[in-house]
Formats: sequence, C-alpha cells, structure tokens
Amino acid sequence: MKNFITLLSLAVSTIMVNAQEIKNEMQKMSPEKLWELGRVSLDHTSNGYALYGVTHYNLDENVGSRDLFLVDVHNDKISRLTNSSNSKQSGFLIRGGRSYCYIEKGQLYIATVNPSKTELPRKLTSIKGGINNAKIKELNDGRLILTFSCRVKIDQSPLERHPDKPKAEYSVHDDLMYRHWDKWTDYSYNHIVFSLIDPNNKTPTSKYTDIMEGERFHSPMPPFGGSESFDISHDGRFIVYASKKLIGKDFTIHTDSKLYLYDRDSKRTSVLNGLDGYDNNPQFSPDGQNIAFTAMPEDGYESDVNQLYILPLDQSGERRTLSPIIPAEYINSYSWLDNKTIIYNETTEATQQLRRFELISGKNGLAAKRLKNLTEGDFNYGNFGLSDNMIIVERQDHNNANELFKIPSNKIGSPVAITKENKNIYDSIQIGNIEKRWIPTSDGGKMLTWVFFPPNFDKTKKYPTLLYCQGGPQAAISSFYSFRWNFQLMAAKGYIVVAPNRHGVPGFGKEWNEQISQDWGGQAMNDYLTAIDTLSKETYVDEDRLGAVGASYGGYSVYMLAGIHQNRFKALISHCGLFNMESWYLTTEEMFFANKDVGGPYWQADVPKAYTDFNPRNFVQNWTAPILVIHGGNDFRVPVNQGMEAYQAAQLRGIPSRFLHFQNEGHWILNPQNGLVWHSEFFAWLDKWLKD
Repeated sequence: MKNFITLLSLAVSTIMVNAQEIKNEMQKMSPEKLWELGRVSLDHTSNGYALYGVTHYNLDENVGSRDLFLVDVHNDKISRLTNSSNSKQSGFLIRGGRSYCYIEKGQLYIATVNPSKTELPRKLTSIKGGINNAKIKELNDGRLILTFSCRVKIDQSPLERHPDKPKAEYSVHDDLMYRHWDKWTDYSYNHIVFSLIDPNNKTPTSKYTDIMEGERFHSPMPPFGGSESFDISHDGRFIVYASKKLIGKDFTIHTDSKLYLYDRDSKRTSVLNGLDGYDNNPQFSPDGQNIAFTAMPEDGYESDVNQLYILPLDQSGERRTLSPIIPAEYINSYSWLDNKTIIYNETTEATQQLRRFELISGKNGLAAKRLKNLTEGDFNYGNFGLSDNMIIVERQDHNNANELFKIPSNKIGSPVAITKENKNIYDSIQIGNIEKRWIPTSDGGKMLTWVFFPPNFDKTKKYPTLLYCQGGPQAAISSFYSFRWNFQLMAAKGYIVVAPNRHGVPGFGKEWNEQISQDWGGQAMNDYLTAIDTLSKETYVDEDRLGAVGASYGGYSVYMLAGIHQNRFKALISHCGLFNMESWYLTTEEMFFANKDVGGPYWQADVPKAYTDFNPRNFVQNWTAPILVIHGGNDFRVPVNQGMEAYQAAQLRGIPSRFLHFQNEGHWILNPQNGLVWHSEFFAWLDKWLKD
C-alpha cells in the first residue's frame, strides 16, 4: 500500500510537471497574433436572428476585409453569408430574416439568406459619391426607405477660385475649421438623405432626397458621427437627425448641437427642444409617440455627463425645462425594448454594463421606475440589439476581443457565448493574471488600478514595470481590449503593467470625472506617482527598471512626468502627446475642448496654469530619462509640431531620444503594417532601457 501511494504521488507529480512544461511551451501574445484575431461586430437583430460581421487583416497586402454571418439566437447556429475580398458594411435583416442588405463599395445590395445556386446578390443603388452610415426601414407596401449620409459639395474649391490655373496647389481660408482631426476641408458637408427603393426593381436607383439641401452644416457631425446621429420613424414618415448648425469659429467654440425633425409628408423641418451641449443619438419609440435622445447640459464641454431624455413627438417643439429620465452617470448607448421599456449601456467603475428601466407618467412627463441591472463583472458590454426577449451584445475584457453573447432582456442572467471567433488563438497562448486594486489618493479618495502580470509570473523575481497613462483625458481604463495598447501583450513581453483610473475619468462619480478640467498637471500627476510608488513597494517590482507610456493626454502625462518624476523612470514613450500648451492652443482645431479643459488662451490677464505650472515644456531642464516620441503627420487634434518640439528639446539637452514619425497616420495607427512597426519600435525602446 505504501509503495502504491509512493507511485501514485510520483505519477501525479510527473503529470503536474508535464502540464507545467506544456504551459511554459505555449506561445505568448505577440503583435502578429493581435492582427490574426478576427474582429467581431454586431450589425442588426430581428425576429430571432442576429447579423454580424468579422474583419480579418492580410498583413502582406496591408488591408482588411469584412464578411457577414447570421446566427439563430435560439440554437446559436451560425451561417456564413458572404465570402469575398470586398468588405461588407452596414448589414440589415429584412423580410423577417429571409433577406439581408449590405453596403459594398459604397452601394446597397440585397441578397437572400438561403439563395438558390444561381442566385447572386443584386445591386439596389447607384448613388454618386457612395453611401455612408445607412439605416433601413421596411414600409407596409414592401418598399424600403434607405436613409444615409453623403458628402455634398457646397463651398468654392481652389480650382473654381482660379480655373485658369488648374495645376496650382494651394488653399484659401477665411474662417476656422479648415482642418479637422486628420483631414483638411474638401469643401463638402455631411448631409442626411433618403431614397425610396423597390427591392424587386432590377434597375439600381440613383435618386435620393437631400433633407438638408443647401445647408453648410454637417450631419452626422464630424469627426466620429455615424448612423447613431439619425433615425427613421417606423412608418417612415419622420426622420430625426442631430446637427450642430454652426460654421467656422462658432463651430470650433461650441458643442451646442440640436435635433431636427423632418416630415416627409410636408417636406418641412422643425427644431426640437433640447439642451445647451451635445444632443445626439435620437431614437423613435416603436409606436412613434416619443423620441428619446442623449444630451449633455453644458455648451463647450465635450466630456459632460451624457444622460437620457425623452420628448413626446406631439410636443417636440414646446420649449420647457427637460429632466433626465435616469440619474445614470454616463450613458454610452440605449435602445427601446418596447414603448415603455429601455435598455441602456453605462460606464461604471471601469466597466460598461447593461441596465433596464420601465417608463411611467410623471408630473413633468415620462419618468423611470424599476431600474434593473442586466449584467455585472469586469467586462465591457458594447453595441447591442434586441431579438425575441434576448439581448445580443458585444462583450470584451482585458483578455478577450469582442465576441457576441446573449442574455435575458428582463433580468441578470448568465451570459451565453454565441461566437467564439478567436478561441483557437486564445487557447494556444498564455495569459497573465490581472489584479484589481483600490489605491488611496493624496486628496483622500481611492483609485481603481489594474495590475497586469507576465505569464508564468514568479513573485520571487523582480520585473521591469510600466506605468500606463490613459488618454482622454476623460476616458476610463475600463475592461477594454486594445489592438495597440494591449496590456496582455506588454505583460507577455515580460513587463508588469500598472494602469490607474486617475482623477478625470468617468465611472466613479461626476466630481471625480470633472476634477481634471484645468488641472491637467495637478492631481492626476499625483495619482500617477502614487500608483507607481505603491506598486514599487512590492518585492517583485524592480524600482530601477520603471517606465511610463501613454498617448494623447497620456502622452502629455509622459511629458509632464518627465520633468517631475525625480528619477523614478528609466524609459519613457509618448504617442501624440501635448508638449507645448501655447503652440498647441493655436494649432489644434476643436477650441471648445481647449477652452474648457485648459482654461482658454494664454494671452488672458489671469494666465491659466496650463501654460505655467502644467506646461511640460517648462520642465525640460529636469529631463533625465530616455524618451521615444511617436507622432502622426495627419494628427490635427494634437499636431505633429508637438512631437517635433519634444524630440528636438530632448536632442538638444543630450537626452537619449528617438522620433518615430508616421506621416500618413492621424491620432491613431490604423494601417496594419504601420501597427507592426509601432509595436516593434515600442518594445525595442523599452527593452533597450529597461532590460539590456
């Protein structure tokens, strides 16, 4: 018996050792693996089905292609609908799920879910300039009303200004907003248009009606507005859209967008009652009696609390004080479940969760009751749709890119995975552990901080450690999955990553979020240093091998920390960071952001601290750590001169430094091969100064 126990112990030990060896031999996350992942996104839900797309990238050809899939939400059976080199966008189910439409190369196509062998997709439109941001409604007579946006040329172009000089290369500007985010003006505007389509007609239509004809205004609003900017009533009569009907300098200073209601019968447009900041994301209730929308109360504050409001359609023009339906801190998106129920997505404590409430009649109109949580845990629930009492929703976390899940629409239930697009890849790689900490801050608060550990972490060893500085500035480090700032990739390279939700991010109360405005270099910097100092007390953190990395406001944070860190850091990386607040103020484009967050121009009698105490360029004399500066040539929010100035200052001071310039990228790196170069240079710099 004694021998048997000994043999059994040896066998168990051998199995455990072999299992550990197998684990150690597994691959780790790499930049190439990130680009292998299929990127899943939900398009539409209807009648027990969900239509979604998966994008895959060909690194050799430097392009991505998106195909469409259909899933039966009752049995999770998935059917592939398309398989071609041309990407399919904006998929919609029609005819009870028997057919679907999609956009390919800027035009609308229709196809049958179960086609005969000879049946091919059929082109429904031939719209000059192509279709963007499409939505479709089926009318009772079988026709489709397609609402979309297109670019409409209105302003005089250089060639029209001097037609006798067709080879001249120049532009002339008399107002602001001559460039925005990553594009110079093309003298055109986004307009909402619609087209009535008979899906049985074999001749593609080229006709559409511009409901903003002649207007020098945008809808969707640039740079990021899409199909959430407008909606069609279920009977097809009304179109509601969001627009900031301002131009030039006024457009740069204000965020005061309004909702506009277009009546197809009368061909007239009326403005709806709203708030002073951004009004956006309008949606008709199923019965068409109400319009819900999200809004921010303060003009000029792009990161103000985003709350939900409802207007009765028959009182849409009545001017009265509006109250939010629910006291949620920040609503990301929402959808009507029925005429009395709304599902919404909110940011809370570094996650994004789904909630449900029911509407009742109150003194000042509709009000919410019976608020219910539908999801929980360290996940980001994203875009969602409703289908047969089920919510079909995108979900991601720090370890997993988007997949589709289904949950009950009326209670917390265990999410059921519908897609497992990337399971084989994830099963083949090692994933490090994640720790969630609450760290006390210098002002008496507490800060949720994520800590990411390398695979096969050994607490008896010491590891180089990175402080991750988040951008925004009002953007939480939630349970997101990034294809560039990927924490598991950093951990797989042998780094511990410390990612604090410092002051100035949503999800921890309105006061916490708003604190950072005009205090960029104050409490947030204290938070960063507190986070890294707290983790540095751990025996497994090597205090002599600390780095700091970040982009946008995170890049500003790196520049700021470079001058005040008192030799904590041995390597720094700033991507598209703000370095010189004076030159930035006069080269950026959205002035409402600069005026709210840094306090306005530097020529005021009472100069804001952004140009004195909180201006990174004022502390260059204290720089000691090697720094990699990364910038995109087409970044107009944080123009490339910011990176050039920082790099040149480092060079002239004799600080080891490198400038990585992507001349055709903007604020982000979107080109696949550029993305691989970005990661290669990123880790080469860290390895040189924190490992060699």
